[in-house]
Amino acid sequence: MTQNEFESIARRYPNLRVAIVGDYCLDRYLEIDPRKSETSIETGRPVYNVTDVRFQPGGAGTILNNLAALGIGEIIPIGFCGRDAEGHELHEALNLLPGINLNHFLCTPERRTFTYCKPLLCRPGEPPEELNRIDFKNWSKTPSPVTDIIADSLQTIASEVDAIIVLDQVDEPDTGVITERVLQELGRISRQHPGIFIIGDSRRGFTDWPEVCFKMNSREFARHTNSPVASPEDVVKLLEESAIDRAQPIFVTLAEHGIAVASPGAQVLHEPGLPARSEIDIVGAGDAVTANLAAAIATGCPSLDAASIANHAASIVIQKLGTTGTASVPEISGLLSSHSDASPEH
Repeated sequence: MTQNEFESIARRYPNLRVAIVGDYCLDRYLEIDPRKSETSIETGRPVYNVTDVRFQPGGAGTILNNLAALGIGEIIPIGFCGRDAEGHELHEALNLLPGINLNHFLCTPERRTFTYCKPLLCRPGEPPEELNRIDFKNWSKTPSPVTDIIADSLQTIASEVDAIIVLDQVDEPDTGVITERVLQELGRISRQHPGIFIIGDSRRGFTDWPEVCFKMNSREFARHTNSPVASPEDVVKLLEESAIDRAQPIFVTLAEHGIAVASPGAQVLHEPGLPARSEIDIVGAGDAVTANLAAAIATGCPSLDAASIANHAASIVIQKLGTTGTASVPEISGLLSSHSDASPEH
């Protein structure tokens, strides 16, 4: 993938409409200045003084952030938040992003807002140190009326979008957005609208999922195939077996080793990783990969070229410490240019 090839693809991004259905959460960062630490008179324990609070969409919202950074023309979040303070912050953060259509984002008193609260010790001249995270989750089944609204939204937008991204982020089945009812609707859409690129990413695996494109990391792939995976070579071998009967590609991220791609018919290609340029933070890299794969393939870009773009995006994101970062078109273009300039041919 060259800089010019990528820029040709990226020029089509403003014409795309992409829906993201999944578990939206609030990433709330509490910046703590350790120089202002105190001791509680009541408990005798250390008191952390928060000097700044910032928040941004997380979970499926991280994918959305990356699509917005790419300049996608219209981005349609399909999911829910609670009618609580965290939901207000999440809705506000989504509304500030360019190209967002919130007509299918539900605020409901029947759910609480999925939240990752991240305390950060911020010392001058040093990378932030993340302390124990505080999470807010839903532990009960998602009510049927909420699930029905999500499924109806998918049905409504199916004929209007170029791609659908699906993110299952929760640990307990049917407590989030991607329920059995929603998976059934996605299966119906994939059959009735074969021209829509649908890519799924699931923390709990792909049991009972319809025939869509899967994206996973090597650990998730090992669980998916019920096989030990010790090396990228193991992944490639298993991918050849997994792709034989599939009509959709599979992408497996391999950390510093890049991305392996299995096209239908068991052709497996490997896009090597990029060397780390400094200290890294891998949080958000997988979501950047998902966003960039979906955007590129929705323009008609071949799978391996999309993997190359996604690799470069992930390389940018992991350099951004203390936040769940994104990669913009100029940043990806610049990195492609620098690699081209450093290659032996130049």
